[in-house]
Amino acid sequence: MSSTGAGYDLSPTTFSPDGRIFQVEYATKAVELSSTALGVRCSDGVVLAVEKLLMSKLLVPGSNRRLQTVGKHAGMAITGLVADGRQLVNRARSEASSFNEIYAYAIPPEVLCDRLSQYVHYFTLHGSLRPFGSACIIASYDEELKSHQLHMVEPSGLSYRYFGCALGKGRMSAKTEIEKLKLSEMTCRQALKEIAKIIHTLHDESKDKPFELEMSWLCEESEWKHKIISKDLVTEAEEAAKKELEEADMDDDDE
Repeated sequence: MSSTGAGYDLSPTTFSPDGRIFQVEYATKAVELSSTALGVRCSDGVVLAVEKLLMSKLLVPGSNRRLQTVGKHAGMAITGLVADGRQLVNRARSEASSFNEIYAYAIPPEVLCDRLSQYVHYFTLHGSLRPFGSACIIASYDEELKSHQLHMVEPSGLSYRYFGCALGKGRMSAKTEIEKLKLSEMTCRQALKEIAKIIHTLHDESKDKPFELEMSWLCEESEWKHKIISKDLVTEAEEAAKKELEEADMDDDDE
């Protein structure tokens, strides 16, 4: 018996007396304690970013990515338990590939999100399985409607479409900062600096390990294909963000 769930957390199919499913809550907690990931839908595309904490100085830069391409016009950011996240990436790639083989065109954003949501939810319905301790943000482009979309899938299987969203330990603060941006008037190029500023603002150097900022986009500039943003562009965005943060700190000190 678990001291936390009083035995109601032994299976994802068991409800507690107050209607909670503890294993799903544990999976959600695993996501909330992980590094921050966020996505924003701009006027000309979608930008994804992840604060990838470096657990060791011996890690090779650029390895073990949290941003993955899942189809010709789709990509996703994962956070939480990375091993679980890779399984979600593989499933999304499988869904995108099979849809393309059957219907001869790229999978629409809503269909990809819906199928992945159903897959995640399936793991909360059987006692022999456990919920995924990972969540994902999906950026995709609809060739038929000529529109770009942003979705998020949670460990419970719940999914929504967003203008901007965030996952991880800095989720609430990131959401507050994203709400301040005029995304409908902002291009993906302009969003890079704003996203870098949000990530660096939320990162606590005194408590957190060093991190590597990963960014990708799906936009007009990338010909509506999901691509990892070059290191030079990311570095440029980070430097501009740090400069603005330093200037803001100096202004606060003067006051």
